Amino acid sequence: SPPLLTGSLSVSTQSEKLMTFAKYSYDALGKRIRLTEFGSYNNKTFHLDVLLLYREGVMYKINYRNHTCCKKPLSVDFHPLAIPQNASLLGQVVLGSSSGPGQGVLVNTWVGEMQLKKGTAKYMSTVTEFGCVPVSTLFHTDRRGWVVTRS
Repeated sequence: SPPLLTGSLSVSTQSEKLMTFAKYSYDALGKRIRLTEFGSYNNKTFHLDVLLLYREGVMYKINYRNHTCCKKPLSVDFHPLAIPQNASLLGQVVLGSSSGPGQGVLVNTWVGEMQLKKGTAKYMSTVTEFGCVPVSTLFHTDRRGWVVTRS
């Protein structure tokens, strides 16, 4: 993916316990991510604004309701938005129309498995052919089931 990226996304889980919509700013060069999201988990709504500074090992949670900012340690590694080296190409399609120039977007879908701290996960990720911009990702673990992310 491009090293600097902004956009929006939605996430939903197979169990329907989580539904969220977010705007994000992604900076791979500075190893920073900003997420502003709202959604519902277990039928309770939430609003979250976080700034993740991986290089500094710090996370800031901003609460607009009570006008606070909470600084917490961030002890996980930065994972760039990228298709893993060991991914397999599932296929290539045009989203939209291929009847005329510029009426569709050429995308590639990649699949694979990745090792996590607790077991393995399967994924299927679709990105644009040019620019490798994320379109959608399906992620599966035995513990959580399928999680769908759409950009």
